[in-house]
Amino acid sequence: MSLTGLAAPALGAEERSDEAPSAGASAPPARPDPEVLAKPKRRRFTAEYRLRILEEADRCTELGDVGRLLRREGLYSSHLTTWRKARRDGALRGLSSKTRGAKPKASNPLVPKVRELEAKVARLEKELHKAHTILEVQKKVAGLLEFSLNDGKDS
Repeated sequence: MSLTGLAAPALGAEERSDEAPSAGASAPPARPDPEVLAKPKRRRFTAEYRLRILEEADRCTELGDVGRLLRREGLYSSHLTTWRKARRDGALRGLSSKTRGAKPKASNPLVPKVRELEAKVARLEKELHKAHTILEVQKKVAGLLEFSLNDGKDS
């Protein structure tokens, strides 16, 4: 017997402090699922939704109406501030969601012309190389034949 005058519980018959004392076959109380998502999903608001909320907030005249609207929609006052600024900056264009990632590079309108000119330069350099080769051969032939290329007469 313990000090309080109650008998000690039998081995293996432990009771938890959050459970009711076992009184026969009672069902355990329902508990919420303690599982937490590994990565919460970011909320995204459409431009139409943002405009609707802003219009609703602008119509609020009584003290506390905006707070009730924000609580009902699960929003923060910073959402309204950001969305109002975006509305001032560009209506739907500023309110639309921004895509993430690398921005596409703007194409230069001169790129096709540059490619065409580079191809032309390469072709002309090839022709120039041929012309230099032909001149070298002519000089060698003239030297072998002892023919002067300057005046066109035999030496």
